[in-house]
Formats: sequence, structure tokens, C-alpha cells
Amino acid sequence: MTVGILTSGGDCQALNAAMRGVAKSLYEKKKDIQILGIEDGFKGLCQNKVRKMEKKDFSGILSLGGTILGSSRMPFKQIEEDDEDGINKIQSMISCYRKNKMDCLVVLGGNGSHKTANLLREKGLNIITLPKTIDNDIWGTDMTFGFYSALEIASKAIDCIHTTAASHSRVFIIEIMGHKTGWLSLYAGIAGGADIILIPEIPYNIQSVVKKIQEREQEGRNFTIIVCAEGAISKENVSLPKKEYRRKLGGISISFHLASEIKILTGKDIRVTIPGHTQRGGEPCPADRVIATRLGAAAAEYIMAGNFGVMTALKNGNIEPVPLSEVAGKLKTVPQDSPIIKEAKSLGISFGE
Repeated sequence: MTVGILTSGGDCQALNAAMRGVAKSLYEKKKDIQILGIEDGFKGLCQNKVRKMEKKDFSGILSLGGTILGSSRMPFKQIEEDDEDGINKIQSMISCYRKNKMDCLVVLGGNGSHKTANLLREKGLNIITLPKTIDNDIWGTDMTFGFYSALEIASKAIDCIHTTAASHSRVFIIEIMGHKTGWLSLYAGIAGGADIILIPEIPYNIQSVVKKIQEREQEGRNFTIIVCAEGAISKENVSLPKKEYRRKLGGISISFHLASEIKILTGKDIRVTIPGHTQRGGEPCPADRVIATRLGAAAAEYIMAGNFGVMTALKNGNIEPVPLSEVAGKLKTVPQDSPIIKEAKSLGISFGE
């Protein structure tokens, strides 16, 4: 049996742990297994950048950040277009799969990668996916690996900001990754003791944000911590087309735009901190190592059983196969009426409504 494996899209913690879980389980179950590593994601699949993996390649990588195979982004909206050399991407990927006589391709990726994986499934390839992303926004799974590690980094950043914010009586805005969903900002904001959390799912009113800052001042608390997802948006801008919205921001991120507005309305000293790609880097936390390893081991089970066209998902503490056709193109957003939102509000956290 020959199994290909690749990591696609933005990197995150525990990619190596997940690959290790797949490989070690396969080696345990079948002695004549051959694992092929595809370098640089779907781009490498297009270019036939394939190398035979050995058992030793998966040793000592459980706690290693990044990905030993490398990764790249291949936007799904451009998947039907020929590459820079005029070569059809889809046909190139199918050709690589056939040429290397793969019995299955394992894809570790986020939302866009799942759409591409599902497209390849529709073309007749045996595909199994694992949900990776620090955003925790893949539909069909309770948790993605990478999320808890990023949460730890984001929370520590907020912790560090607290002391300097209090010392200088400042409003601090910490911009957390998350263009379309606010899971990471929500969890990090609660864990870090934020006073205001702004997420894409709940468009904010700048007057409500200012009101919360002023209320804290009246209570003798002269600093405010605002956790802002990079995809947060105000109620007045939520209906704008993307291009017009970007034009209105003038090339700056939402956190700096927000800082400017708060400065004008309050006169307060505002500072912005952006942890950025530190949230994706470093070694995976123990929770992510466990989740990734379990998902990887389950993927191996599905491969041996011939259960293809599925994503390994964590549901209610158990690992279950979810059809790729149900996952692709769907986004798991934060429900506005979810218990965690209600609980955060009961603590006095404002969402700028």
C-alpha cells in the first residue's frame, strides 16, 4: 500500500505530530506500507515533488513546530486556472497521484485545503483529511489542532500587556488572528481577562466600545484591554463591499483604525499590539499533541478500512469520520447566542454591541 501525505495552507503547531500519528499507526498495522511525502502542499503535488519517507523521518517530531514537508497556499478560487507555466493544476495533481501509484492521499489543511481535497475526491482520488488551523473554524469538528497552542501564545501576549496598560493608564488593543471567525479572540480574550472582545460574528458599535472604556474610568479603572480579531468590523461597515471597506480603512489594519477612532472620541492614550505570526509558531502544546495524534491514528484506521472521502473529526471527545462533501465550503463561526458568549457577558465583557 502506498499513502501520500501533504500539509497545505498556512502552517500551525502539531502538523508534525499529526503526520507522526498517521505514519506510526500505519507502520504498526501494515509491514509493507510505503509513505510518500509531498513537499510544499498542493503546489508540490502539481510539480510531483514527492519523496519516499522512512520510519526515522517520523521520529522525534512530536513536539516540533512547523511542518517537515513544507507548505504553500493555493487559493481554491484559482484552482481551475492554469499555473504560471500554463499547466492545468487539477490534472497535474491527479497525474502525480496516479504516477506514484498512491492508494490514498492524506491532506492536513484548513478550509481552502478541504475544498481542494473534496474536488480531488470528486475526481476519483481516495482522500482523507485532518483538520488543522489556529482559527478552529472548520465545520464538522469540535476542535482543530493548532488552536490550543495559538491560544496559549495569544493569552500570554494579553497577560504581558496587562501590566504596562495598568502602569500607564492606557487603552491597549491586541489584534488576534482570525479574518472570518472569532474563536481564537474569544477564548484568548476570556483567558487573558480582556474588558472588550471584538469578533467578526458580532459587528461592533464604536460608541458602545467608548462607553465601556468610560464606565471603567468612572469605576476608578483607568486602563482597558481590548482584544480585537483581525476580521472584526463595525456595524456601519458590515454591509460595505470588500474593496470599498479596504479603501475606507486606508491600508491599515482594523486595530489601528479602531485606535484612531477611540483616540478622537476619548482623548485616551492608545497602543496597539499585534502578536501576528508568533501565534502560529513554536512547539505545539500538550493538548494539541494529543488531538493531532488521535486524529492521525484514526486516519490510519480509515485508510486500512478503505473508508475514504472523509475528514477525521473530534466530536464530543470521540474521533469520527465526517464526509468531505459535508465539510468543504462550510465555515464554523461563533454563534451569537452560544453559551460562551453569554458567560463572557455575565462577567462584564463587552462585545461592542
